[in-house]
Amino acid sequence: MSRLLKKSKKGGLPPGTLVHVGEKKTEKVRISIIDYDEAHLQEKEAETIEECFPFKEKPTVTWINIDGLHEVKIIENLGKCYGLHPLVLEDIVHTGQRPKMDDYETYIFVVLRMPNYNKENGEIEDEQISLVLGENFIVSFQEKQGDVFDPVRERIRKGKGRIRRTGADYLAYVLADAVVDSYFALLEKIGDEVEKLGEELVSNPTPGTLAGIHRLKSEMILLRKSTWPLREVVGGLERTESRLIQEGTVTYLRDVYDHAVQVIDTVETLREMVSGMLDTYLSSMSNRMNEVMKVLTMIATIFIPITFIAGIYGMNFEYMPELKSHWGYFIALSVMAVIGVWMVIHFKRRRWL
Repeated sequence: MSRLLKKSKKGGLPPGTLVHVGEKKTEKVRISIIDYDEAHLQEKEAETIEECFPFKEKPTVTWINIDGLHEVKIIENLGKCYGLHPLVLEDIVHTGQRPKMDDYETYIFVVLRMPNYNKENGEIEDEQISLVLGENFIVSFQEKQGDVFDPVRERIRKGKGRIRRTGADYLAYVLADAVVDSYFALLEKIGDEVEKLGEELVSNPTPGTLAGIHRLKSEMILLRKSTWPLREVVGGLERTESRLIQEGTVTYLRDVYDHAVQVIDTVETLREMVSGMLDTYLSSMSNRMNEVMKVLTMIATIFIPITFIAGIYGMNFEYMPELKSHWGYFIALSVMAVIGVWMVIHFKRRRWL
């Protein structure tokens, strides 16, 4: 439950109070700046947040990326410089936010969830990414270092494509597209795991198979929580009448919208497959138990008449027929054997065995 719901520390505090909610995922806050236009590129690591302030008035496109949200004073100072609403800053440091898009006229605030597959424990981890789109700047906030934006940085450095010839809105599209596309690689890994579990379910289901199905089901719930709002977020960016989104960028946002819908459809398909696998496992275990009970019932049924004969001749009355017979013992065993064989043949003809 802790992965689905983050415990809040803000109980009783007024709205807009900056309190970091979530896991501290990096020791030191890292601030990187990329400033560019078609002919110019500047890239630097800032030691303090104040180094970002001069870029606010520059006509070039500036991308400020902050890794680490636990030092709320840094977020607060940046918010004062760029005129961000206190509730926006609150949402940035509260890392349990649902993906959303809010238009504040002078800037657009977007929250996304970036997934990551942990190879060590086989679990899906997601990280909140907050984007603030202004007229000539993008500020991205991440919980830790390491993201899916390295190809974007390389495109900026090498000047490939339209990115250096367009504004901050196109950079926002590229970042959102990178986050949405990262789901495809993750879903491919999950699909392989689902296929492997499906083969194991058919050939030799074990309690370990059930544990794997339950783990996958939990992961799919987490993924659904992250991906379902994606469509409305991208759709909101596409339909917004904000002057910050140029008409030429809207076409590209439609492509991101299509990708988001495809991601949601894939997640729903995999979730239904995992639920079906759980039903199949329970049915398989039930059928196996039924087979065991059927065999035990047949054995008990075969031994009922045999036990009856043995019980009759096991009574210690003095005057019983066949007690003095030389062949009585062998006759009784033969009758028991004939009854047992006949019942097995009868059960097989009835297809009960």
